[in-house]
Amino acid sequence: MREAIVAIAPQWLAIGGLVIGFVFGAIVFRTNFCTMGSVSDIVNLGDWRRFRAWILAAATALAGAQVLQGLGVVDLTKSMYLGASFNWFGNVAGGLMFGYGMVFAGGCASRNLARVGGGDLRALLTLIVLGLFAYMAIGGILGPIRSWLEQSTSIALPTSTQSVGALIDRGLALSAGTGRIVASATIVLAALVYCFKDAEFRASPVHVLSGIGIGLCVVAGWAVTGLAFDDLADRPTTPISLTYVRPTGDALEWLQRYTAGPIPGFGVASVFGAILGAFVASMAMGRFRLLTFSDTGDTLRSLLGAALMGVGGVMALGCTVGQAITGVSTLAIGSFLTFAAIVAGAVVGLKMLERWLMAEA
Repeated sequence: MREAIVAIAPQWLAIGGLVIGFVFGAIVFRTNFCTMGSVSDIVNLGDWRRFRAWILAAATALAGAQVLQGLGVVDLTKSMYLGASFNWFGNVAGGLMFGYGMVFAGGCASRNLARVGGGDLRALLTLIVLGLFAYMAIGGILGPIRSWLEQSTSIALPTSTQSVGALIDRGLALSAGTGRIVASATIVLAALVYCFKDAEFRASPVHVLSGIGIGLCVVAGWAVTGLAFDDLADRPTTPISLTYVRPTGDALEWLQRYTAGPIPGFGVASVFGAILGAFVASMAMGRFRLLTFSDTGDTLRSLLGAALMGVGGVMALGCTVGQAITGVSTLAIGSFLTFAAIVAGAVVGLKMLERWLMAEA
């Protein structure tokens, strides 16, 4: 089966990304899954249900990805998350920037994709600016600064990977792979207890199903890209799953350079799939509405948030989905650190947004 898939890898990745992105976008729109909203619910309402859905999504993705790893469907060690160096500054500073920015942009990258599908033109501009600044931070005018900071602060790890499982193996002198199983089981069990001990969360099927559904989308992404991986190819495409910062920039580039490569990669296809899935869901629910900015302040806040998310997402190697769910599923230390930094940045951003709005009143 793997050989047959590798033979048509570009088509497999494009179709797989489109389908998985479609399901993801439909779930986000239908269930109102929103990572920024989850932090806002806690700060403003004391409601932890959407945050627990986020945790459940990460736990589901972690369990599924590790099962796929065990079955040989995907080699997570080939992913960008488990590098030999620990980019702690990028994880922290990038996560803080992304979390802060998503508050002003009305949601993270994935949420804005769903908003575009629902007719929100503000989200469309946000994504265009996010993609532009992401590319500026990757290899554009901000690239040299980002690269210098990363090289100056990264730490080489003795295990040659930042996997929590590998560190446990080394620390406890366990056989290879044992630490991965122990860490995965412990984290998943703790997450499930945390989520389902709350009666309000248990009594809310939409939150439970959204967490499981989003997590399974990430698992499906690992399966699709893992089966298509061929390390003997001239330009191997490393395994990846859902993440929406760089792919948003890639999608903008693909639209401009279609004739140079008509078949989009997994990330680009998942971006278009998410928009299409949200569009179909919005139409089915009768909630498709064309919306635009209410005033200058609204415009400026969105542009600021988009720029911070674009740069921060590149520095941190991902977003609320790309790091806090997909990255966490690999047991990468940096992903857990980024998760915490994003939440902290969002809390600060919410406080600052409140002051901004009060000053405008």
